[in-house]
Amino acid sequence: MMEAMEAILTRRSTRNFRQEAVEQDKLEKILEAGRQAPSGGNSQLNHFLVIRRADVIRELVEQVEKAFAKMEVTEGMYRSLRHSIEASRRGGYVFCYNAPVLIAVANRPDYGNHMADVACAIENMMIAANALDLGSCWINQLRWLNEEPGLLARMRALGMKEEERIYGAVSLGWPAAGKPARNLMKLTGNEVTWID
Repeated sequence: MMEAMEAILTRRSTRNFRQEAVEQDKLEKILEAGRQAPSGGNSQLNHFLVIRRADVIRELVEQVEKAFAKMEVTEGMYRSLRHSIEASRRGGYVFCYNAPVLIAVANRPDYGNHMADVACAIENMMIAANALDLGSCWINQLRWLNEEPGLLARMRALGMKEEERIYGAVSLGWPAAGKPARNLMKLTGNEVTWID
């Protein structure tokens, strides 16, 4: 397995996956990385819903596309959200890039650190996936639709608790290209100010 800094610095988003199953032991390592992520006050309120059934993923893809197709594009809207709406209106929108595994991470809306805790867990999982030669991609769409009644009901039917909402997800699988792209990202932002 690669060294920690290499796994962090070479992680890139994968948006094209093979339909090959991910081995159980690799998924368990990735989930352990997510479950070991820091949480506010060590609350450990994240709930990981690991979806591997192709029929369930297809159903979620259809529900997400229908929900986005009903939404209006507004001025100044976040570009990825705009893209999701526009692509859904055109048809054939697959928010999770046909990955064989989708891990949705739920938390409680009344807990003030829900987004931070979910973000830490998903980042840990993406780094672990890279170290295991798997591809991954952060998925916002289920968070954007976490109050949509049909999707909320479906996620509850899949095991999400009544008091929870999805705050992030990650697509996982074997990259179609073979191994994940591991080039270093060209930095154009993320300014650093040193205060000595």
